[in-house]
Amino acid sequence: MTRPFRFGVVAPLRTDLPTWRDRVHRIADSGYSTFLVPDFPLTQPAPAPMLAAVATMTDLRVGTWVYASPLRPAWLTAWESHSLSLLTDGRFEMGIGTGRPGIEDELRDKGMPVVPPKERLAQVRETVEKLRGFDGPDRHTPVAIAVQGPKARALAAEVADTVTFALGAQPRAEVTRLAEDVRARGDVELALAVPVIGDSVAPHMAPPDTDPAALRAADAVTVLPDDPAAAAEEIQRRREEIGFSYFVFGADFAERFAPVVAELAGR
Repeated sequence: MTRPFRFGVVAPLRTDLPTWRDRVHRIADSGYSTFLVPDFPLTQPAPAPMLAAVATMTDLRVGTWVYASPLRPAWLTAWESHSLSLLTDGRFEMGIGTGRPGIEDELRDKGMPVVPPKERLAQVRETVEKLRGFDGPDRHTPVAIAVQGPKARALAAEVADTVTFALGAQPRAEVTRLAEDVRARGDVELALAVPVIGDSVAPHMAPPDTDPAALRAADAVTVLPDDPAAAAEEIQRRREEIGFSYFVFGADFAERFAPVVAELAGR
């Protein structure tokens, strides 16, 4: 069954606080469902206080896009997530993954242990299990897991509500196969993070050296045309052909794409 569209915005705090607050309000007024922040330590305030602030300013759902599991103990991430779910009346969604490219260097710089990918994936599972324990039988905090390899896809299909793929220049046909694999394992929402609109790259959603022209040449799904009408057609195509129903954009594109969101969110 085709899931309804919903749209999220990744909005790190990269300006002064009043400017960021104004952006929060504009996003809330533009039809998006979810306000998301990345997990980049020391480049902005910690995710939990930022999301708690957004939840008090707006009626938006809020979430992490995404917690890097090696940066904190599983029980701490689970406790923090449960607390946000409780304090936002169920509007929090925990996004989590094993860490972005280069996470090993970041861990070394912070004096933290560098664990292999297998152990990082086990940390993700443990975090979700502990979150379910904190939630108990009367609460279910939605979980989104960012995945790459087959073991991560299997775990996400087992324990997540939403699955997103850590993508770069993979062509559409390859992404379609990944989506089919996950959907065959379980009934999950498929999310697509789109870091590139036209020739612009969203901060904290893709490496700064990302080449939009190369993505278009590869028929990658991580890029959309900057023309709103063309983007709307492509978004619908990706839902129909691949199964993506939750689309996540960078904050710099949020207002430009508000008409697209308004058109599609009701479909």
